Amino acid sequence: MRKIFNDLLNLFFPKLCMICQTPLVGGEEHICLKCLCDLPRTGYDFLKENPATFLFAGKVPVYRATAFLRYEKGGHVQQLIHSLKYHDNREIGFRLGRMAGLHYRQAIQSDCPDLLLPVPLHPRKKKKRGYNQSEWIARGLNSLLQLPIDTTSLRRIKETDTQTNKPTYERWQNVQDIFSVVAPKELEGKHILLIDDVITTGSTIGACAEALLTVPGVRVSILAVAIA
Repeated sequence: MRKIFNDLLNLFFPKLCMICQTPLVGGEEHICLKCLCDLPRTGYDFLKENPATFLFAGKVPVYRATAFLRYEKGGHVQQLIHSLKYHDNREIGFRLGRMAGLHYRQAIQSDCPDLLLPVPLHPRKKKKRGYNQSEWIARGLNSLLQLPIDTTSLRRIKETDTQTNKPTYERWQNVQDIFSVVAPKELEGKHILLIDDVITTGSTIGACAEALLTVPGVRVSILAVAIA
């Protein structure tokens, strides 16, 4: 009976692709297959040197860094990320995290991290938004990788101004000492995979890595859904 009701509901009120607005068919969720295939992949994989790793060179000694998609102003990836961050569409974060996990699973498991750590929001921002978008990306990754998600070991202790209109140097200055590690003993010797939505200059996630690298024996890798 429930299936019949859902079929009737989809007939009169079909779910539409978030990108092209065409009706989704069986097996499609949020994004149609054509738009999924057309999303701009970076092709970075987990290469030791790629445009993501170059952002941290000489600043933060991250172990590996990568991003799954290219973020372009006015593009489809921006549309998805804005829906995730500003329109309460946390399910798209799960979907994007799972897509990234499918792409990177083999590379990640060949040097498996001990845990996934989503970049934390300041408590006031999280309360206003109602969720942390990076946590939903981490949940999508976790659905494939089965790695623990750590949302308590790193805290954002300062709320900063928006980074949007700041040049690169000021962005890095703006995020100095804004994160604090809680119970560092529990992280000693761990390989941590930091998770974020978009890398622009790398300043915020770089500040996360800097804080974590004060813990003895820690290695930090970075995985973002997109890079600008």
